[in-house]
Amino acid sequence: MTQAPARTRTARRRHDREIVALAVPAFGALVAEPLFVMADSAIVGHLGTAQLAGLGIASALLTTAVSVFVFLAYATTAAVSRRVGAGDLQAAIRQGMDGIWLALLLGAAVIAVVLPTAPSLVELFGASETAGPFATTYLRISALGIPAMLVVLASTGVLRGLQNTRTPLYVAVAGFVANAVLNVVLVYGAGLGIAGSAWGTVIAQVGMAAVYLWVVIRGARRHGASLRPDLAGIRASAQAGVPLLVRTLSLRAILMIATAVAARLGDADIAAHQIILSLWSLLAFALDAIAIAGQAIIGRYLGAGDSQRARDACRRMVEWGIAVGVVLGLLVVLSRPAFLPLFTGDSVVKDAALPALVIVAVAQPVCGVVYVLDGVLMGAGDGPYLAWAMLLTLAVFTPAALLVPTLGGGLTALWAAMTLMMAMRLLTLWLRTRSGRWIVTGATR
Repeated sequence: MTQAPARTRTARRRHDREIVALAVPAFGALVAEPLFVMADSAIVGHLGTAQLAGLGIASALLTTAVSVFVFLAYATTAAVSRRVGAGDLQAAIRQGMDGIWLALLLGAAVIAVVLPTAPSLVELFGASETAGPFATTYLRISALGIPAMLVVLASTGVLRGLQNTRTPLYVAVAGFVANAVLNVVLVYGAGLGIAGSAWGTVIAQVGMAAVYLWVVIRGARRHGASLRPDLAGIRASAQAGVPLLVRTLSLRAILMIATAVAARLGDADIAAHQIILSLWSLLAFALDAIAIAGQAIIGRYLGAGDSQRARDACRRMVEWGIAVGVVLGLLVVLSRPAFLPLFTGDSVVKDAALPALVIVAVAQPVCGVVYVLDGVLMGAGDGPYLAWAMLLTLAVFTPAALLVPTLGGGLTALWAAMTLMMAMRLLTLWLRTRSGRWIVTGATR
């Protein structure tokens, strides 16, 4: 009678070690990424308000352009981890190289679009006459680093699939330090102004991509994997990424709709919304780290043909998601008095944000499960279902959010709609995982 519980405890400890070993470094790498923009903002901010405004517009455009292609990391992680589970490291790295070649092609296409249209894109975002030239300068120079940024995404997916999240952490930290130093030297030492900040970031990004390529190429040579572009493999990587692209665009649409609705509620509400959204994003890093672990672990188990361990790992990661969500929710509630003054001294903004923050706190356990199950299904290569589920969620959220200005309730009602959105995601993901249709074993799905 005691053997079964003992085996269960042993399995849980094994899953816990795997989750922690992958999730903690992944969290560090995720947190390091937004520090790039923060460092640029701190350095450029001392040049003047127009320069900082220009940086803000250009950074928003660049972030949007790169986030659209985050599927390069997700799809590559799932494909590589499956082949790792199947014991075919040569094919795993070959699959990763296909993702990297796709990243280079997409990066070249983005440059071809952004360089000639930079002034129009900046104008579309409503840049002022003083900030516009600075935004255009930063955007055009930084666009040259987009291929490197996409290579970093794809290479990160390769290493995650190989169950290695430490190297991305080291590269992210080194990249952040290099970016900060180069920005100071080029902006002030060389007197290049905002152009120096852009060049510093590009150089740091190219350096990060070079390190990733060195690591991947070394692994390819060790296991005899070809480095040449394979059109069939690149096409397969693109096809696997399309559903995840739809998912990402749907999620971006939800965030844009929420911001647009908040703007219609008034200046205090949009200010409070931005504060809450920044906290929401920070909390998402912790939960996304568990999801990244899920992608790598689930893909490996399914590739090895071990559906039972995949189920067990999924169940354990859901427990982690709930536990971390509860902890984060409590931290939000307890830190509210200290958190809000960091961003504003306006009592009206604080009054708008306080009740909405309570809703954010209550929603965190739901968010924890959503992120975990999202990662599990990505690791299983279940992209088409994720795309349709997110489109359905967008269809439910949009009318609920757009009715907020009419029905009243202000920012609290808007964030209740955001929680409804997360509940809808939970429902669709839970139904899929319970059905077992995501469990497809083998080196390929």
